[in-house]
Amino acid sequence: MRSSNPVFSRRGFSHGEGYAGFGGQPQTQGGPAVGGNPYAGTNPYETAYQAPTTAPAQTDRMTMDDVVMRTAMTLGTVVLGALVAWFVLPVSEKSYGLAFGAALVAMVLGLIQSFKRQASPALILGYAVFEGVFLGVLSKIFNFMWPGIPLQAVLGTMAVFVGMLVAYRTRLIRVTANYMRIGMAIAIGFVILMFINLIAAVIGGGDGLGLRSGALGVVVGIIGIALGAFFLSLDFKQVEDGIRYGAPRQESWLAAFGLTVSLVWIYLEMLRLIAILRGDD
Repeated sequence: MRSSNPVFSRRGFSHGEGYAGFGGQPQTQGGPAVGGNPYAGTNPYETAYQAPTTAPAQTDRMTMDDVVMRTAMTLGTVVLGALVAWFVLPVSEKSYGLAFGAALVAMVLGLIQSFKRQASPALILGYAVFEGVFLGVLSKIFNFMWPGIPLQAVLGTMAVFVGMLVAYRTRLIRVTANYMRIGMAIAIGFVILMFINLIAAVIGGGDGLGLRSGALGVVVGIIGIALGAFFLSLDFKQVEDGIRYGAPRQESWLAAFGLTVSLVWIYLEMLRLIAILRGDD
């Protein structure tokens, strides 16, 4: 089974006993892998990278510290880009155009990275820069209309992240094969519906199908945030499996990229939802 997160779409997955994860044996310190594998299949890292199983090879394995450091770098770059855009660019139509251009560049860089077999720190950090500029301008526009809303959205995003992390670590949420299939079906439907709404807004003007305003907008916003939380749970699973089954250290960049994309998704949905609740109409 392939990961639903696009940055992991080229990583091999299998599923056994109803639980999704990497195939292969867990890595152990000081020797070859031992123990039963709860996941059927072959370790993609053994076949793709031909990684040795001797003790010295462990120095090139992904660790939680690697994931935390790369994620901090990527998110820090997003925040830096947002702060520069916030303090440098005024609230104007020109700035809105620049934000749209930055979002387009970020999307292209993200897609290129998604289809690469290996992580490219330059692409990931480039994505973070342009995404940060987009978020900075958009947040300033929202703040102009509803003072304080970016801070509320940041706090809401942090709350979702912490809540999902606790739920995942305590196994209140289990990333099973059925969980992934159902979640991805909803996510695909949501993206298609939002695309149709965007086309309707471009052609007919206004709010398109009315999916981003009123009571319906609140429901759509909650679903959007829930999907962002779903993506986070997949990211947590990929990190856990990558560490457990000896992913190369370079994979920590992909983990950082996936977590960043999910958090940006949640922040944007949180902005829209709070804007509706504070009087979007």
